[in-house]
Amino acid sequence: MDLDTIVSLRDLSPAWKLLRADNAPLILSFLGKHFIEDNQGATPASVLIDALDDHLYTVRLSDPDAYAREPRAYLDDWADPARGWLRKFYPVDADEVHYDATPAVEKAYRWVESLQQRSFVGTESRLHTLLELLRQIVHGSETDPDARIAELQRRRDEIDLEIEAVLEGRAELLDETALRDRYQHFSSNARELISDFREVEENFRSLDRSAREQIAGWDGSKGELLDALVASRTDISSSDQGRSFQAFYDFLLSETQQTDLANLVAAVQAMPAVMADKRLRYIHHDWADAAERTQQTVRNLSEQLRRFLEDKAWIENRRVLDLVRTVEQAALRVRSNPPDLFLTIDLPGLPINLPFERPLHSSQPPARVDSLIAPAEVEPADYEALFSQRFIDTAALASNIRAVVPPRSRVDLAEILTLFPVEDGVAEILGYLSLSGEEIDVEMDDDQEMTMDYKDPAGTMRRVRLPHTTVARK
Repeated sequence: MDLDTIVSLRDLSPAWKLLRADNAPLILSFLGKHFIEDNQGATPASVLIDALDDHLYTVRLSDPDAYAREPRAYLDDWADPARGWLRKFYPVDADEVHYDATPAVEKAYRWVESLQQRSFVGTESRLHTLLELLRQIVHGSETDPDARIAELQRRRDEIDLEIEAVLEGRAELLDETALRDRYQHFSSNARELISDFREVEENFRSLDRSAREQIAGWDGSKGELLDALVASRTDISSSDQGRSFQAFYDFLLSETQQTDLANLVAAVQAMPAVMADKRLRYIHHDWADAAERTQQTVRNLSEQLRRFLEDKAWIENRRVLDLVRTVEQAALRVRSNPPDLFLTIDLPGLPINLPFERPLHSSQPPARVDSLIAPAEVEPADYEALFSQRFIDTAALASNIRAVVPPRSRVDLAEILTLFPVEDGVAEILGYLSLSGEEIDVEMDDDQEMTMDYKDPAGTMRRVRLPHTTVARK
């Protein structure tokens, strides 16, 4: 990159602006934890404000004067188009504003994360990966049948030799260093894959936005606009990133591939030598959630096309549509360069109060009021019952379920409690059982029983017996 390109990135890149911001530590610590580490998608404003309020409370415990603004003010500032760190929008069929992190936050967070000193840096697995990629490129594009057959025979001979070594007890196992090397490579690529999804989603959203602008500013025939929209939809599907994303999405939808991937991740997590990250146990679920959000962006363009085709009153409502699109076109023109205008409205009239309209003063006889109340005997209050109450945060329990159970999947309640141990006794378990709603479904099988051990708030081990319970996300 030359000097002019770097200067342009410094002035225009939202990620660079974030790193230069005064409150960059607050932005990266909160948005990085919520949207990147926890892999949360678009979040309602009320939920995100409460989460930021809790985060600010924790920060202010050590420094009471730090970050004195209100949570909503911070979110509105971060969602300003001039900064581009949060996307503020209304989802379909929702009356509450939502926030979602932009790829700039992902880039800045990953760069700051890379600044940490690593105690172990593996290189062997990366070399093997590079060599395997080169083999796939060369042999995958080979058109000579004899050359491809020779390569397949070579690989078959290697497999035969490996089988023979295993049968004779001469198989070479990976040592702990090699295991940690490959696990570190897997962890890095797994997290980078989620980052790539956010950037692909932003690229698809740009294509979707251009299609919406084309609909808003179109003044030609309906057939020509239909041809243009179908071409835009085809461009998304046939682009390089569209084909690559669709191949990955089809892989995730395969039940066989999902089962194989889940078994491999579980087996690696159980190895003590790799010092596994607990969050990576369900990384394939995070991939599915991120891919579903990206796929939804592509569906939005198809939804725009469907609504356009269902416009039955095109001729009758043409005048209304022209007026609406005139307003949309004006909004698009001033979006990037809003006018500096102030609107002043005159009052319809001046209030007139005549002096003699006010009543004359009339004295009132003094009143004697005895406001003294005899003190009553106050019994000492018992506050023990008040302080012994414990609040079960059902929103946090639902968040635990979302972190473990992907959409349209089912997991035993015992597995969830293994990852998120009970802290508030049997009341917390009852809280999980009461979460059935539009998104979460809790089912109990009375024909089977399950037992779970937990510690009550006093630290005593308890055991609860209840019907076999499973939790599903719709």
